[in-house]
Amino acid sequence: MSTEKLYYQDAYLRSFTATVLRCTSAKGGYVVVLDRTAFYPEGGGQPCDFGTLGGLPVTDVHERGGEVEHLVPGPLTPGDTVTGEIDFARRFDLMQQHSGEHIVSGLICAQFGCDNVGFHIGAERVTIDFNVEIDARSLAEIERRANEYIWENHETEIFYPTPEALAALPYRSKKELEGEVRIVRFPGADTCACCGTHVARSGEVGLVKLLDHKRFREGVRIEMLCGGRAKRYFDEVEAQNRGVSVLLSAKPLETCSAVKRLAEEAEALRYRLYGLEQAQFARTAQALSGAGDVLLFCGELNADAVRRLAAAVSERCGGICALFSGESGDYKYAIGMPDGDLRKFVGEMNAALSGRGGGKNGFAQGSASASRAEVEAFFAAKGILPRSADAL
Repeated sequence: MSTEKLYYQDAYLRSFTATVLRCTSAKGGYVVVLDRTAFYPEGGGQPCDFGTLGGLPVTDVHERGGEVEHLVPGPLTPGDTVTGEIDFARRFDLMQQHSGEHIVSGLICAQFGCDNVGFHIGAERVTIDFNVEIDARSLAEIERRANEYIWENHETEIFYPTPEALAALPYRSKKELEGEVRIVRFPGADTCACCGTHVARSGEVGLVKLLDHKRFREGVRIEMLCGGRAKRYFDEVEAQNRGVSVLLSAKPLETCSAVKRLAEEAEALRYRLYGLEQAQFARTAQALSGAGDVLLFCGELNADAVRRLAAAVSERCGGICALFSGESGDYKYAIGMPDGDLRKFVGEMNAALSGRGGGKNGFAQGSASASRAEVEAFFAAKGILPRSADAL
């Protein structure tokens, strides 16, 4: 016996009564089959409805063999009449996303002669896949046209054509269809075979925003938001920008130029710091010229600076230069010995000092989780005494 699908009769129905036909134990609770339901089952890229049934939360809905199965945490008695309550906020959100997808897909397929080969309404974003590449400028124009269509507030048409009428009807479909076919039409934008729930008029979609696009297989994947999701996204972006504008002492519409200025200043400071570091590293290397094997400790440097300082000293000292940067227990290291083979030495050091890293051609770099005393003890056993690079 097929379940009567009330969501096709009225997508805005929030509450209904039905008779329990069957209730069986299943993983995660109980599967309940009713004689009729307003709960939309997952399918066609659209998630299922949530809500309550007989006071129990409905956590999953699927259709199997024409019957709609509702997953609830407790049993319901066959033969009883129960009330179902749809989480309409969720339902309307899904209607907005699905309807917006129709409008965007219809416009894209008409313009580019392509197919929609994938569609999914995720918890945060909607993704649509097309089997053609589309550039950013074209998508911006599609977004503009989609929103203009939405604001014109066209009435949505849903109908079941006869086989003869269907054969003569140009419509989108991802697969060959048999039997009764449900057609959803947004006049002037899209005509598509679809099993989902949709808004009654395009204006209820509110807004479409195409957030991102990227190459996907032989075409493109688009991420988009519609209606309430788009509004919440813009609210979050606005809140972020307000915070940035306060930090930069810039007006909200001038944050980009303010950040650009800040980035230019930071880049100039990085160049200046690099030059000062190189001058200091050269002085350190000169002070250790001909010193032989040396062990150096210095304050926190980034990995590139650690490499540059160790390389500068190793070129002048005439032996191994081992540099440890950071604090006791958490060091970055670099070891250099021009024209030497450090693999055995570094292997022993990593084993003794809980180190990770390596290299080749007389140079190695990594990290060590050891105290300063443990580092000094290891190098003392090799006849290498510590120096402070900061004091040179």
